[in-house]
This record gives sequence, structure tokens and C-alpha cells, in this order.
Amino acid sequence: MDAVERVRVMMRASTAVTVLTGAGISTDSGIPDFRGPNGVWTRNPAAERMSSYDDYVADPAVRRNAWQSRRTHPAWTAEPNEGHRALVDLESSGRLRAIVTQNIDGLHQRAGSSPDKVIEVHGTIWETQCLGCWARAPMAETLARVDAGEDDPPCLLCGGILKSATISFGQRLDNDVLEVAAIAAESCDLFLAVGSSLTVRPAAGLCDVAVDAGAPLIVINAQETPYDDLATEVIREPIGEILPAVTRDLA
Repeated sequence: MDAVERVRVMMRASTAVTVLTGAGISTDSGIPDFRGPNGVWTRNPAAERMSSYDDYVADPAVRRNAWQSRRTHPAWTAEPNEGHRALVDLESSGRLRAIVTQNIDGLHQRAGSSPDKVIEVHGTIWETQCLGCWARAPMAETLARVDAGEDDPPCLLCGGILKSATISFGQRLDNDVLEVAAIAAESCDLFLAVGSSLTVRPAAGLCDVAVDAGAPLIVINAQETPYDDLATEVIREPIGEILPAVTRDLA
């Protein structure tokens, strides 16, 4: 029995599966990851400044570059792939506890995953948030202002700095969201880490939470991760092939 079949057997025996997804699940949809061989920051290290909260707040030039980058973000045209759809099948089988995602692209929901099953620990690019009054609005409305000539559009309510409603490096995560994610990891009987480098905490620490609570850890990722030694199974095959294989015929 190979690793895929062993995971499939564990999946069939589980009643509460929590899945942590990272950028690797969306690469087949045309959204590049950050740290992989063709990642955004691998190809252009300067782009990392746009993901730094301190740089974004302090430097108008960084904000202007960020708004231009948002105009052409691949999330606007990306479509869910077989990996996303496999998790919809997992939910349909009644076994899905939650999808905790580090992704901001909204592809899980667009694939058909129930919004109340998706925990977005790093926020969403589909909305903006003011850093002054914390008002949120559809990203499309602000991008229309950028298209009309505003290179660093301020909040229409208070004049504060606007950014995407995502978590940048150096920015505090939402404690309520983290608590829900931790409960999902602690209360599952199988934990899958899919397409994540497992180097960014606190999301990566959910692996420890699940294992400490007694759940087997399955790592499905193209590159090695710091949690491979802790995992019951590690699979390096393409996510778009593996997730459909391990969720097949679960109903």
C-alpha cells in the first residue's frame, strides 16, 4: 500500500478532518506562491516590501506600487482547480471539520466550500480595510478609483490609509480568527497540511496543536517542510492529483 492509499484509508476512517491550505493549492489556478522556485519573492525580492506592514504604512511609494500590483492580481481571473474541488467533495462526505487557509484568493468559496467552513487566517484580497477607522468595502470599488487616477486612494470615511483586508508581515492577526482555527485543529481526528511551506507562524503551529491532541498529520507539499518529521505521511506529488485521489468515493 503506497502513501496515497494509506492516506485514503485514514480519510475514510475519519469523521472530523481539518485541512490547512497554503499557496501551493492555488498555483494550478495561476496564482504563484511566494517562496517556491517560481515564487513571487523568489523572482522579485523587492516585491516583499509590499507585504510588509511597516513599509506599507510608512512609505507612500510602497502603497502606490501595491495598488498597481492589486490591479493585475491573478485572483481576479483565477478559477478553482481540482484540489479546491476535492475539498468540496470532502465536505459533501460529512467529514470536513474546517479549511484553515493562509490564502487570500477566495478560491475555496468559489469552488463551493461553505463559507462557514473556511477560516481565512490571513484575510481576503476581495475587500479593503481602512487602517484608521477599520471600515471595510469591496476591493472592486477602490480599484475603480485607482483606474480613475488615484494612485494611493484614502478612506472615503476618515481619510485614513487603505489596504487590502489581508494580513501583512508585522501586522497583528485577528485573535478571534486564530482561536477558531486552533479549535478546528484541536478537535479534528485527521489534519492535512496542503501546499504550505509551514514556515509562517502561527498558522504552521496548528500542526503542533493537532498532533498534540492526537490527530495524525499529513503533509502534501512540493518542497520539504519543518514538519515532515512530525507527519504520519508526507506526499510530494502534485496537489491537483493527490487531493482528488485521497477524497475519492468518500460518500
